[in-house]
This record gives sequence, structure tokens and C-alpha cells, in this order.
Amino acid sequence: MRAAAEDEENKQQQRKSSNGDVLPESATEDTFDHTYKEKEGPKPPRIIVWKNVILMTLLHIGAFYGVFVVPSASRLTLLWSVLCFLISALGVTAGAHRLWSHRSYKATLPLKIFLGVANSMAFQNDIYEWARDHRVHHKYSETDADPHNAVRGFFFAHIGWLLVRKHPDVIEKGRKLELTDLLADKVVMFQRKYYKLSVLVMCFFIPTIVPWYLWGESLWVAYFVPTLLRYTLVLNATWLVNSAAHMWGNRPYDKNINPRENKFVTFSAIGEGFHNYHHTFPYDYATSEFGCKLNLTTCFIDFMCFLGLAKDRKKVSRDLVLARIQRTGDGSQRSG
Repeated sequence: MRAAAEDEENKQQQRKSSNGDVLPESATEDTFDHTYKEKEGPKPPRIIVWKNVILMTLLHIGAFYGVFVVPSASRLTLLWSVLCFLISALGVTAGAHRLWSHRSYKATLPLKIFLGVANSMAFQNDIYEWARDHRVHHKYSETDADPHNAVRGFFFAHIGWLLVRKHPDVIEKGRKLELTDLLADKVVMFQRKYYKLSVLVMCFFIPTIVPWYLWGESLWVAYFVPTLLRYTLVLNATWLVNSAAHMWGNRPYDKNINPRENKFVTFSAIGEGFHNYHHTFPYDYATSEFGCKLNLTTCFIDFMCFLGLAKDRKKVSRDLVLARIQRTGDGSQRSG
């Protein structure tokens, strides 16, 4: 009964934007499915994808070497590395996550194009695949159908899920999701069609060539610092949301689920560490009740709304947040 009541109140809240206007009813593919039951019997064998193991190993070796190259980089190169980190991170957080996975706000075509390009710089699978897997994650969180099920341990939730074949339930549930909004989005489909080329250009070519061409940085430094090291840091910042934020931290909104509020993840993933709140209210564009506090992605979306490039931000009412804290929270946090 409690789960049904929470699902209904979430659906009602999803129909309102931050200014209180009623919005068309959204699909609820990111709402947890309480009816799912894991199959009985032995688990399917874990099949290692050795190509991914080798590539991820080489990537992290290159990034580790990049740490020692940092002192050789010019200040402009270091600033460029930070800028590339922020752009690629926004392509995931404001783009693939909050816009396309959860439809928590609306973006104009210019903003969609920017976020699509930024997402290619992040190189974490194309938007369509990223959003599909993320909706499956929310709908079947911490079960066999969750792509990065944290119950299987930190390593699996962090990177291991990319090194093995998906559990059959992940594939099955992903195929059954309603994804017409993604299929109808021209930016999503264009990026998917030209994804490999866009990754080569945005993730590897531009971050390397710009410092070399504009201020004479060596190609060696430009490749290992703003390219490999930056790319690896963005990957791990995103993965920490799946691993650390599902294991360590408090649960002020719902003590019955694994996701936690984790300040380190909030900082490293530019606002994505308010994870207990996010899994309780997945449709809230801010993923937090605290607005821009420690939440660069929310600041970005708010600024885009100020410029007229975004609108219809969905926000949970304060009354609903307070009621949820009192009913299911762990008592660890007072609402702000």
C-alpha cells in the first residue's frame, strides 16, 4: 500500500512544472517497478568481455601517466582541461541524464545540439543507449534487471558492469521500455547515427588539437592531460554515482532504498550526489531540494532558462518533500 501511494503522488507531481503549470502526463519509465521479481534458480554465468577489459585497462594506465604529465602542462592547457571536463560532464548530467532520461525540463534545439555535442565529448555511449539503460536502472534498481546493480558490489557497480555481458533481465526489460520520445528526437537520433565520428572529433581530436594549435602546447601533453586524463576523470565521476552513491551516505528521504546522499559524489559529478533524493523524486530537474547548492548542473539549467533556451523545469513541492522526510526518511537531515 505504501509503495502504491508513493507511486501515485509521484505521478501527480510529475504533471507540474516548477511554476505550477500543468504539463502533459509523462511516461513513468523511470519509476521503480514494485511488481518485478527476480527469477528463481542459479544466476546466469558471468561472461567477461575481454576487449573492454583491455581497453579500460589501457585507458586508466594512460590516465595515470597523465597525472605525472600535469606539471609539464601550461596554465592555459590546465584551464582547457577543466573546461573540457565541465562541458563533457554537462553532456551527461544536464543532457543524457536530466533532459533525455528523465525529461525533467525542456530544451530548445540550440541547447539540445550543445548537450548532444558535449555528450559525445563524454564518450559514455550515445544518448539513446545511455537514457535507455538509465531508465532501466531506475525502474529495476538493485535487482538483476539493473545494469549496474550495486548489490553485486562496489567494483561491479562502478566499472565491472561494463566488463561483462549484461544480465538477460537487463536486456529483456530494456527492450520493453517505452522509448518513443527518444526515437522521435532528431538530435538523439543524429548523434546515434554519427556517434563514432562525433566521439573521435569531440572526445579525442578537439581536446588534443586546440592546445597544440592555439598556444603551442606539445601534442604529448595535450593528449595525456586534457584528453585521456580528463576523459577518465569524467568517467569515474559518473561511475561513482552508480557505486559510492548507492553505498555510502545518509538516506533522509527514503531509508528503504539503497541510494544515498554523498557529498563527495555531489562535488565530483557536479551535482549528482543527492542520490537518495533523486531516486525518491526522479523527475525533479534539480535532483535536490537545495537548488544550486553544490549543484553546478542545476545552476546551468537555471541559467539556460534565464536565457530562454530551456523551460518547464519540474520541481517537487516543499510540502511533498517534508511529508516524505517524515514518513520514510532516516531522520538524518532537516529539510532546507
